[in-house]
Amino acid sequence: MSYSLLHLIHLLAAIFFIGTLFVEVALLSRVRRQIEPQPMQLVDKAISARSRVVLHWVVLFVYSAGIGLAWYHRQALANPFSSSFGTMLSLKILLAIGVFFTFGMVAMLLRSGRMTPARYRRIHWAIFAQMIGIVVLAKGMFYIHW
Repeated sequence: MSYSLLHLIHLLAAIFFIGTLFVEVALLSRVRRQIEPQPMQLVDKAISARSRVVLHWVVLFVYSAGIGLAWYHRQALANPFSSSFGTMLSLKILLAIGVFFTFGMVAMLLRSGRMTPARYRRIHWAIFAQMIGIVVLAKGMFYIHW
């Protein structure tokens, strides 16, 4: 697969992933305060069920394309501190791995029944912050040279 196609798939999937989380942390968190708890629980349940289905595919595409792109930049990753590009790409990959494991933690907490609304909000804000870091690093990789 060509680099351009992988890059496009990666960018689109990242937009969908970050956009979904943005709606969750920035929009729905405020809406929950304005709507009665019972109807909001139905909305939350429906959104949760749908986003789990959609996000599984989005995650598959963003990480698969990301691995493909990393393969194209394997020389920079072989010695990540020799260039700003390699350093930022390495940091971006570390944050992406962190996001992946944090979502795994969310799944384990949900299955075990130990997820609380406050913990859910904190974890989602943490993931959102990691994703913003990934976006900043992605932009910086091509424009900042140390």
